[in-house]
Order: sequence, then structure tokens, then C-alpha cells
Amino acid sequence: MQKTIALVAHDHKKPDLIKWALSHKAELCKHKLVATGTTGGLLQKELNLDIHRFKSGPLGGDQQIGALIAEQKLDCLIFFWDPLNPAPHDPDVKALLRLCSVWNLPVACTTSTADMIVTSPLFIGDDYQRDIPDL
Repeated sequence: MQKTIALVAHDHKKPDLIKWALSHKAELCKHKLVATGTTGGLLQKELNLDIHRFKSGPLGGDQQIGALIAEQKLDCLIFFWDPLNPAPHDPDVKALLRLCSVWNLPVACTTSTADMIVTSPLFIGDDYQRDIPDL
């Protein structure tokens, strides 16, 4: 089953996301990938995969991905955010992570968590159905 995966990274974490995505390209290529603007452009160039690019995070891209979560059109968020360098759009980042909790969406903020998600039999298989809250 093809999933929709969002890939997002703050500036200092973009190299980490690219390295991670390259190591999991064989799995990622099976899914629909979306990303914020700059991150999506870098990933598209490095992975040579089709990636739908939203606006840059500070220009509304985080909110566009948040809309996918609220509309139940996203299956997973890989968001390498930088906890040591606060971003000017920090409220948008917190809102995005909050939506993941509200809608019980798998989210990875580190390479180790992202590794565990995309290699999980629950992620790879077709049987798992996450509980979506009835709000």
C-alpha cells in the first residue's frame, strides 16, 4: 500500500535528512513523498525521486503539511527539527507536531526513530490501520 510521507528538516538538519533518505531510498521510492520547499528541492536532486514540494516552512509549508494531517491525507511525518537553533516560525513547528499527536500520526524527529518507522513490519505491510480519533 502506497503511503504519503512528509519529509521536513530545519537548515542545520537538512544534511542529516538527505543522508537518511538516501539510506532508505529503496523504501521511500514506493511511496508518495511530499516536503517543504527547500528541503524538497534538495531531496529531489539527491534522490532523483518525484517529490511534491510545498512552500518553504516559514512561508506556510509547515501549515500546508499540517492541513494534510487534519484532512487525514498523510500517513507519516519525518521532521528533523533543530532543538538547538530556534526558528522564527517555531509556533508553526509546534503546531505541526501537535497535530501529529491530535491525529495519532507517526512522526519521527530523529534518525533513529525514522529508521524504526520505515523498517517496521507495520509500516511496510498493508495490515496496520492506525486509530484515528473521532473528534
